[in-house]
Amino acid sequence: MNSPTRIAAAFAKPHPALVCFVTAGDGDTAANLDALVEGGADVIELGMPFTDPMADGPAIQNANLRSLGVGTTTADVLKIARKFRGRHPDVPLVLMGYANPMIRRGPDWFAQAASEAGVDGVICVDIPPEEDDALGPQLRDKGIAPIRLATPTTDEKRLPQVLEGSGGFLYYVSVAGITGKQQAAQTSIEEAVGRLKAATDLPIAVGFGVRTPDQAGAIARVADGVVVGSALVELVGEHGADAPEKLRELTASLAKAVHSAAKAPSKEG
Repeated sequence: MNSPTRIAAAFAKPHPALVCFVTAGDGDTAANLDALVEGGADVIELGMPFTDPMADGPAIQNANLRSLGVGTTTADVLKIARKFRGRHPDVPLVLMGYANPMIRRGPDWFAQAASEAGVDGVICVDIPPEEDDALGPQLRDKGIAPIRLATPTTDEKRLPQVLEGSGGFLYYVSVAGITGKQQAAQTSIEEAVGRLKAATDLPIAVGFGVRTPDQAGAIARVADGVVVGSALVELVGEHGADAPEKLRELTASLAKAVHSAAKAPSKEG
């Protein structure tokens, strides 16, 4: 069964959390996920492949295509999640993706299946907070955290709606655009994190454009967590069967930077 306390425990550690993303069905997903855990990831995001991943850049788009090309289904993703939970009973697992695969059989079915697979949280990129009733109540009913996204354009008027009913952590998308190589200025991240922390007790994890240990460490000084996706997904595309070793190495260097980051005083913007 799922346990939202796993996410809380990951962010309650005496250091910021490293959140790592790979796409389900892209390469040997079980081995890739194990490599992330072995490398020191505190939270795992498992991407659900979709034909039109509009928020994602080329690296994750290509991972979606590779996964769909071998016939990965939602049932396969849930099976991967269930087996991961069996191997790693204490590591938080978050499904990230788009509405169509999640609700095409109905939100009750998806929430039940995710719960049975041991999923702790769900990030649905294209269900806005205003449409929470499309999936949010069903997830919360099963103890699964609906994890919301905040962006540089999420103003003070809309932020309360983003936070209403959200759980687990707040994912701050640090650039207004797609995942990939863009990176926000550190000062803008510091100001945004300060503003978000003033509005919620949820942990704040920052992602989009984080590729190197230096970048991750700098963000970890002000945020509760750092999300890395595209840089890891690229390794899967480049190295195939040899990807787990490469993933473990990069995750270990990211984890060292994030876990050793000295906290800086937050700024309210």
